[in-house]
Amino acid sequence: MNRILLGAFGALVLAALGLFWMQGRAQVEQAAPPPDPDTMAREAEDPNALPTADVGAMEGPAPPEASELTREQRRFFRYDRNRDLKITRNEMLSTRTNAFRDLDADGNNLLTFEEWAVTTASRFDEMDGNGDEELTAAEFATSAPARRAPSPRCNC
Repeated sequence: MNRILLGAFGALVLAALGLFWMQGRAQVEQAAPPPDPDTMAREAEDPNALPTADVGAMEGPAPPEASELTREQRRFFRYDRNRDLKITRNEMLSTRTNAFRDLDADGNNLLTFEEWAVTTASRFDEMDGNGDEELTAAEFATSAPARRAPSPRCNC
């Protein structure tokens, strides 16, 4: 019996809330501002006309400046993860994981981590001219790969 009374009371509360909600929506729509008569007259003359606005002396913010990086700077920043303009040994080693096959010293098609680390560390030591275990942009530029001539797109 209590469940039936509680269910009926809940249904009445939900119906009352719905009724108040619908009345509130109707009041908001009634209080909407009337359309501008000038705008309505322009729309009546030419319904395809675009709306206009007089912005006067208003000026928007300047767009952000985008600096163009050179090819060498982009290559440098692929290694320089923390953007301190120096490449540490750890930064250099962390990006070389995709080059295992190129670094296979004994040619057995298996590259151990030791083979890879020794080859990469040796290359890093060759690039590090002053021996401070950090590469500057000038030191890193010595490792740039030779540029290939572009191949033709088709053999027509």
